Amino acid sequence: MVSLSAQEWTGLRDNPLFAGKTWRWSPEAWSLLGENGQLIESLGTAAVSFYRAIERLYLKSKANQRILRNEELLVPWVCHYYDAGKPDWLVEHANGMAVRDLLPSVLRPDLLPGTTGMALTEWDAVPGGIGLTAQLGSAYLGEESPAMVESFGEALTCAAEPLGGKEANMVIAVSEESGTYRPEMEWLASELGKRGFSIGVAEPGELEVREDGVYREGLKVSLVYRFWELFDWENVPVMKDLARLVDEEKLVVTPPMKHFQEEKLSLALFWHHRLQAFWEENLNRDELKLLRSVIPKTWILDPAPVPPGSTVDGPSVQDKPLGEWVELCKASRKERALVIKASGFHETAWGARSVVVGDDVSAEEWKESLIRALGSFPQPISIVQEFRKPARLEHPVYSDHGEIEEMSGRLRLSPYFFVCGVQANWSGTLATFCPADKKIIHGMKDGALMPCVRVSLRD
Repeated sequence: MVSLSAQEWTGLRDNPLFAGKTWRWSPEAWSLLGENGQLIESLGTAAVSFYRAIERLYLKSKANQRILRNEELLVPWVCHYYDAGKPDWLVEHANGMAVRDLLPSVLRPDLLPGTTGMALTEWDAVPGGIGLTAQLGSAYLGEESPAMVESFGEALTCAAEPLGGKEANMVIAVSEESGTYRPEMEWLASELGKRGFSIGVAEPGELEVREDGVYREGLKVSLVYRFWELFDWENVPVMKDLARLVDEEKLVVTPPMKHFQEEKLSLALFWHHRLQAFWEENLNRDELKLLRSVIPKTWILDPAPVPPGSTVDGPSVQDKPLGEWVELCKASRKERALVIKASGFHETAWGARSVVVGDDVSAEEWKESLIRALGSFPQPISIVQEFRKPARLEHPVYSDHGEIEEMSGRLRLSPYFFVCGVQANWSGTLATFCPADKKIIHGMKDGALMPCVRVSLRD
C-alpha cells in the first residue's frame, strides 16, 4: 500500500516522533519516477567517493603535500578554511590515525527537484529523520517499506566492528541542542532493541567517563552514536574525553568527530577553479558528471583582500567579475538568484537558520546579509550558492478537518544512505512538501512530510 487513511493519519499525528513539531499529512506517498530514482541510487556511490576525496584533500593540504599525482600543486589554504574557528583539540583529533578514513554512518543529501533538474544543496552527516522516515514508510508502504531500521543497525554494526560489532553495547547520545529529535531516537533504539541490539538513549552528560572507557548505567559502552553538532562542543564538554578514548581505541564514535566532513564549503571546493584537476583524479567519470549536474555553483565568502588586477572566484555583476565580494551588494534582483548560508560549525548552520535567498529579499536586505556574512568570517564561514528554482508541483494533503485537498508546492527529497566501509546503502527517502510561496524548503507546520516510493517508468 502507498496510502494513508484519515484514521491512520490521526494516530500518527497524535504520537509524533519530533518533540513540539507539527506538520501536514498526505494520503499518498510521494512517487519517485524512473530517472529520479536512478539519480538518487547513483548518489550513494558518488557520496562515498566525494567524502573520501574531501579527506584526502584536507590531509594533503594539512601536510602541505601536492594534491595531484604528476603536478606540483600545493593548496595549504584548503585546510585553513576547514580549520578556521575550530578548537585545537578537535583539529588534532580529526587528524589522528584512529579516525583515518572513517566515514559518517549515515549520509543524507538535500535534493530540490527544479525546473532545470535536481539540485543538491547540502550533505548532512548528522541527519535527523531516520526514525520518522522509517515509521512513515511502514505506515504508508507496509511490506514494501525500505528496511531503514535494519540498514541503520547494519551501519552501526559496521562502525562498531573493532569493538564487538552487533554485540557491542551502544548508546545514542542526544544533546540538549538536538532535544527535539529525542523521541525519534528513543523510537529507533526501541526498534533496534527488538532486533537484538544492546542500545539506549542518553544525554552526553549522562555518560560516565573512566580511564578504560565510557559507561552508562554501570555498563561499558563501545559505540556512541553522536547526535549533536560539533559547534556545540562547549555545551558538550564530554566531547574532549570521548575524543581521547577514540584516540586510544577504547571507544567508537560515529559520525566521527571530523569537522571537515560537516562543512558546506566542501561544495564550493568542488567547484573551485584551482581544484578541478584534483576532482578529475579522485572521482570517476560518472561520479564527476553526476555531481557537476546536481551541485549548484558554490563559492566561499572570503573577505580577504584581492591583489590588484585579480578577481574574486565568484559570480558576476553586470557581466563583470568581482574585484571584491562587497561588489555583490550591487547585484540586480535577477543577478541575486543566489543563496547565502553558513558553511558549518555554528548554531545558524542548520535548520535553514542562516539561509537568505537573494531574489526573495530587498536590495537593502541582501546588502545587509552579505555584509554580515563577510563581517562574521570565519565564525562562521559563509558560502554563496546559485539558486536553482524549485519546480512547482501538485500533491494531495489532508486539511485540518481530515478532508483531502490538492496542494501546490515545492519539494525537498532527503534520501538516507547507510554507510558500511565504502558501501552506501540507500534505504528510504523523506519528502518535504512546502507551500509554493515558500522559497526556503524545510520542515514547517504548513508543509507535509511523507515517505517516497520508487516507481518504474514501466509501471
